[in-house]
Amino acid sequence: MADPDLDDLERRMKGAVEALRHEFAGLRTGRASIGLLEPVMVDVYGAQMPLNQVGTIGVPEPRLLTVQVWDKTVVASVDKAIRASGLGLNPAADGQLIRIPIPELTEERRIEMVKIAHKYAEQARIAVRNVRRDGMENLKKMEKDGEMSADDHHLWGDEIQQMTDQTIAKIDEALASKDEDIRQV
Repeated sequence: MADPDLDDLERRMKGAVEALRHEFAGLRTGRASIGLLEPVMVDVYGAQMPLNQVGTIGVPEPRLLTVQVWDKTVVASVDKAIRASGLGLNPAADGQLIRIPIPELTEERRIEMVKIAHKYAEQARIAVRNVRRDGMENLKKMEKDGEMSADDHHLWGDEIQQMTDQTIAKIDEALASKDEDIRQV
């Protein structure tokens, strides 16, 4: 009797939750967070590089980010990349240090961010359900091929469903936390 690869299914489900947390880190909540600048790519040395590979990102105050650029020749490129990132940030260069004040979020923008957070969470739920579907199809195939009995199929199916429910609960928990974080004034 062969057993389904539950470790692989669990790893893929956890990957969906981690991807969601990564997406949430990029959503601005009105407080400074290093994760806010993670998606910013800077055009330097003839290539696109992540911001954290051209300077040190810091959070000296709750409403201020700083980027200590290592090479003073790329300060202008970093400034330009942050402005063009679509994050609504207005950096100010001071030598090799770039200060990025985090503006207050308007109520309208908060509502829009909550909608985006819900969209990210739904994408993560869909990814988890797709992993569950793959696992269930694998069980059907194993039963059809005679590698597993109908009773084992049912037991493993319940196990996969339980894993799915737990993972979706984690997604809902992360969403509730981010929702509260965004709505906090």
